[in-house]
Amino acid sequence: MRLTKRGEYALRTMIRLGIAERQKEGVISVSTLAEQEHLPFKFLEAILFELRTAGYVESVRGKYGGTRLAKPMKSIKMGEIVRLIDGKLAPIGCASETEYEKCTCPDETHCGLRMLMIDVRNAIANILDRYTLENVVEVTLRKQQQCAATPAKKTAGKKTAGTRHANPSDGFLAVLLDTVAQ
Repeated sequence: MRLTKRGEYALRTMIRLGIAERQKEGVISVSTLAEQEHLPFKFLEAILFELRTAGYVESVRGKYGGTRLAKPMKSIKMGEIVRLIDGKLAPIGCASETEYEKCTCPDETHCGLRMLMIDVRNAIANILDRYTLENVVEVTLRKQQQCAATPAKKTAGKKTAGTRHANPSDGFLAVLLDTVAQ
């Protein structure tokens, strides 16, 4: 599975709207969302239309209008958003539960690649369907608070923003588990 730009932008938008709700910012205009998240305005409008049609966000009209979440964050699974925007989670069609496609393999039942990709799909689905928008917003805000409270000398020598490599300790589960351990 590869998350498309559309999927990435939809998730970032939902997380930003969740943070706005948590911080009682009210509605956010599309132009503000686009600016804050560095997203193309027209592309964001199209994504918001899709999210609104599916009932995840709602628009508020008027001078101080904008967009806000339409559902409680705890009821929005991250996997729902990915499937809505990008479709199947499986890396190959024959491993998909929702959009199965027959493959060209001569023996699909005993195909090692298919079995491996089913496990990949299951792992991705288990993570995306386990966590809600509320979980992701909570971890995001905790990480922001931790970074704000960390003295500069403690981060010396560590990779920082702009790094080209993903550090496993920066992952969602690592931050979640670190927070639980404290």
